[in-house]
Amino acid sequence: MATVLITGANRGLGLEFCRQYAADGWNVIACCRNPDDAFDLNNLASRYPNIQSEALDVSELEQIDALSRKLSDCCIDVLINNAGVYGDLQGGGFGQLDYQEWTKSLAINTQAPVKMAEAFLPQIKCSDKKLIVNISSLMGSIADNDSGGSIFYRSSKAALNAAMKSLAIDLKDQSVGVLIFHPGWVKTDMGGPNALINADQSVAGMRALIENFSLDQTGGFVKYDGTTMPW
Repeated sequence: MATVLITGANRGLGLEFCRQYAADGWNVIACCRNPDDAFDLNNLASRYPNIQSEALDVSELEQIDALSRKLSDCCIDVLINNAGVYGDLQGGGFGQLDYQEWTKSLAINTQAPVKMAEAFLPQIKCSDKKLIVNISSLMGSIADNDSGGSIFYRSSKAALNAAMKSLAIDLKDQSVGVLIFHPGWVKTDMGGPNALINADQSVAGMRALIENFSLDQTGGFVKYDGTTMPW
């Protein structure tokens, strides 16, 4: 049975990934900061015994290493780096930037996914699928930025894209693939009620691309429907 590890699994896209993969019979390792307080995730896990909840704050790198040690005997087919923050709400605009909040955005949105890939590479390499998936954003596209603002979020997602593009090149000879997704503008806590699509539509599209992934696609930055995104 295939295994997927998902960060930020307690709500939004992460929770929907858990739901869809669990319903399809995958082993799901669902990670979030406080599993005891994750009502929706716990409710889902009560229906699907193939969901395993794990406490993980991705901003604490030692917790990533500790979870990797705990799961050292597990083969992980797909790692989904989904956990993220939109720190600009707290940071103010240019001229009033909170640099500590910016550092937090970079730690969670950029450094943590790379650390997850680094820490769990042995578990990924022993699997059949061998794929690292990253939930980025079109807001990480420099070419697409014609409105400015959101300096923390844009820069952290652009940095994620650059780091994962390099990782795709570095890991290709080990048959490990990397995908970078723009999930669309999704109706989640982060996306807000005016977003264009629901989480189930976004996740279903990304899962189809994951299922049909081949190594010659590694390093691609694509929308949930397969459209190539500008860097």
